[in-house]
Amino acid sequence: MAKILISGGRGLIGNHLSKKLREKAYEVIILSRNKEKNTGISTNAEYSVKLAIEKETIVNTDYIIHLAGANISEKRWTKKRKQLIIDSRVQTAQQILDKIKENNQTLKAFISASAVGYYGSITSEKIFTESDISATDFLGNCCNQWEKAADKFEEMGIRTVKIRTGIVLSKTGGALEKMKLPVKMGIGSALGNGKQYMPWIHIDDLCDIYIKAIEDEQMKGAYNAVAPDTKTNNEFTGILAKVLKKLYWFPNLPAFVLKIIFGNMSDILLKGSRVSAVKIQTAGYHFKYPELEPALKDLCEKAEN
Repeated sequence: MAKILISGGRGLIGNHLSKKLREKAYEVIILSRNKEKNTGISTNAEYSVKLAIEKETIVNTDYIIHLAGANISEKRWTKKRKQLIIDSRVQTAQQILDKIKENNQTLKAFISASAVGYYGSITSEKIFTESDISATDFLGNCCNQWEKAADKFEEMGIRTVKIRTGIVLSKTGGALEKMKLPVKMGIGSALGNGKQYMPWIHIDDLCDIYIKAIEDEQMKGAYNAVAPDTKTNNEFTGILAKVLKKLYWFPNLPAFVLKIIFGNMSDILLKGSRVSAVKIQTAGYHFKYPELEPALKDLCEKAEN
C-alpha cells in the first residue's frame, strides 16, 4: 500500500487521520517535534521550525500531508508569536521541499492544511469561495504564505491540494471541548453580539476529505473543508445547549471582555463569515455530518461513553 508521511501528525487532526489511514492499510509515517516519539523532527522548549528529516524517512514516500504548525489560539498574538505561527507552517514546508529535491523524490501528491482564515477575520453577508483572494489581515496573510509554500510543490509538477479548514469539532480536545464547559456549567453564552458565523466541520468529515485528496487524482488546488450548515455563534451555542440539555439564557459575553483577555487574538472569536462547501461537494464528497445538531449529538455522545 502507499506510504504517507504526515508532518504535525501528533496533533488533533493528525492522530485521527493517521488512525483512519492505517485502517485502510496505508503505511503512515508520523513526523513529531518530539524526538523521543519520532526522530524526524527536532524540538525546543517552545516550538521548533527546524526539521531533521532523515533520508530513509523520505525515500519511497508516495504522499505528504503537511499539518505542522504552532497552535494559533494557544497564546496571545505577540509580534514574536505571530511570526512563529507563520514560520512553523511556511519554513517546515520549505524544508520538506528541500529534502524532496535533495533525494530526487517523486511524490504522487502534496496535501497541505490551510484555514478559512485565508478570507480574513471579518463578519459579512458574503459567502466566500475558493476563487476569492486572501485577506490582508494577520490570518489572511498567514494562510496566503502557507499556501504559497505549498504551491512550490505544484511548480515541480507535483499534484498539490490545499485544505482550507474551518473550526474542527471532535469529541475530545479542540474547540468543542472548550465550548462545552461553560454550557455544562449553565453559563454558556454567545460571544460579542453573537452574529459572527462559525464555519465548522466534524473531524470525521475533515479526515475523509484528506483521504479523498489522496485517492482522487482529479483534486488539485484549494478546497474549503467546512460543513454546508454554517451557523452564527448565537445559533451554535443554542444548539449545543439543546444537545447537552442545558438552559441557554445567560447574557452575551461582551466583546471588550474578550479583547482584554485575548488581545487581538479575540478576532477569531468575535468575527467570522460564511464559507462555501460547494466545490468539495461538486468534487464528489458527501458529508457524513452536513448539519450541526446531528454532528454535536454524535460527538457529545461519544465523549460521554
